[in-house]
Amino acid sequence: MNSSTATTVFLPIALVVIMLGLGLSLTVADFTRVARYPRATVIALGCQILVLPALCLGLVLLFDLDPALAVGMMLLAASPGGTTANLFSHLARGDVALNITLTAINSILAVVTLPIVVNLALDGFMDGEDAIGLQPDKMLQVFAIVLVPVAIGMLIRRRAPEFAARLNQPVRIASIVVLVSVIAVAVFQERGNVIDYVQSVGIVALIFCLASLTVGYYVPRAFQVPRGQAVASSFEIGIHNSTLAITIALSPALLDSAEMAIPAAVYGVLMFLPGGVLAYVMNKRRETPAEIGT
Repeated sequence: MNSSTATTVFLPIALVVIMLGLGLSLTVADFTRVARYPRATVIALGCQILVLPALCLGLVLLFDLDPALAVGMMLLAASPGGTTANLFSHLARGDVALNITLTAINSILAVVTLPIVVNLALDGFMDGEDAIGLQPDKMLQVFAIVLVPVAIGMLIRRRAPEFAARLNQPVRIASIVVLVSVIAVAVFQERGNVIDYVQSVGIVALIFCLASLTVGYYVPRAFQVPRGQAVASSFEIGIHNSTLAITIALSPALLDSAEMAIPAAVYGVLMFLPGGVLAYVMNKRRETPAEIGT
């Protein structure tokens, strides 16, 4: 995947619009709601921060990926859940309020955890100058990419709630249109290499998605988290913000590596299949009295 105007200019714009849209849907209560779901929140965040990177590392080593692709997979694993997780959770009758809370908290924690995971991956898989990754000054850029648009969106909602409500839907539509357009242009430019990209990391990305969704659901259930919250956790953990990972990988000021963006690009397409199937199955499944009460 070669860097182009579509990926280096419009992709960050798409990410900013997406994060702004997230901010328009958030309030301070979404951060404090963790007190209502302490067990579910702690378990989900533990899976996201600790289990997924370890799981991804195991897959990377098992499939012996090229160093740059290995780092790209670890970058994806460290990326927080995306706003698409909220939609899947809604379709699957999950606890969307918990999804919003996890997305909000995850987006903040990722400013710290993502550079740590990526730098460890660079140190372990890359050699020489290629191992120089996200330094403190670059972490501030990650902070700006992720949190500033969210903060602006929240400020707009707090100061002008009616305007934010009117703006919310157009921003969501705009983010989808811009993102799909950017991906379409990038895929068209790389149409000769798409098959190679899928072959190189497609199986790993698909297995990682399935494993993430599984871990996100069954680990909370093992700790007696109610089913609706476990569904929310599953999608929050299994549907990563691939746009953020692609932007960080391609940005000349950050990793500046087209190859490291390939896993997130492939994952961003493949995740809709297992995510959609799981949402359909969960939607059709009826809760038992025991599941409702636990």
